[in-house]
Formats: sequence, structure tokens, C-alpha cells
Amino acid sequence: MSRRLRHGLSKRERQMMEAIYGRKGATAHDVWKAIPSPPGYSAVRATLKILEAKGLLVHRKQGRKFLYLPTIPYKRARQAALHQLVDTYFEGSVRAAVAALIRGDRKGLAEGEYGQLSELIREAEKESGP
Repeated sequence: MSRRLRHGLSKRERQMMEAIYGRKGATAHDVWKAIPSPPGYSAVRATLKILEAKGLLVHRKQGRKFLYLPTIPYKRARQAALHQLVDTYFEGSVRAAVAALIRGDRKGLAEGEYGQLSELIREAEKESGP
């Protein structure tokens, strides 16, 4: 996992990163408007600088403003966050994490999704071989 992705993100930092990923780049004002119950504008700017210091964002000048861009593709960031969650709460066990998801919210899976999950497991078994 990239050193940049090892940094845990606070809830507010995650919200800001989601706003930036959703727009493929955003100004501090865009981020401030996009997050729920935003803090003051200067706090948003300060947090964006922290995310830059962590290596998760870069900025470029766009007129009089800065446009913040992610340094890591969304798919890779999402995978890293998932690994961190599994490592932190499930002692690195994918099986325990999946079991918790399935057992914890049976209403969360629509009819047919159990079959789709079973198919994904079968495909993963084929890929990993004997």
C-alpha cells in the first residue's frame, strides 16, 4: 500500500476527498459547498492543505483560486480504505469482514445478490487456482 494511503483520514477529510473525487477536482469553495454541515471556509482551506501535506492532493492555479486534484486514482484509494478497515476492525480477515457484512444487515442485500456474491467467490477461487 502506498505510504500516502496509510494515513488515516478523519470523517471531515474523507468528506472533502469524496467531494473532490466526485468533481474530478474542486476549489475550496466547491468543497465547502459540497460537504454536509461544513466548518468555516478557512477550516476547509486548512484541511485541504493537510491533505496536500499527506500527499493525497495537489493544487494548481485556476484564475485567482486553487483547483485541488487527487494524486491517487479513486479506485486505488477505495481499495486502500477497504484494506485499512479490514486490518483495523477484522484483524486482516476478509472472511470476518464479509461475514459481518452479510450477517449484520440481511436487508441490505436484494434478492439475487446472494447468488451474485456466490458467483464472485467461485470466480475468485478459479483465479487463485488449486
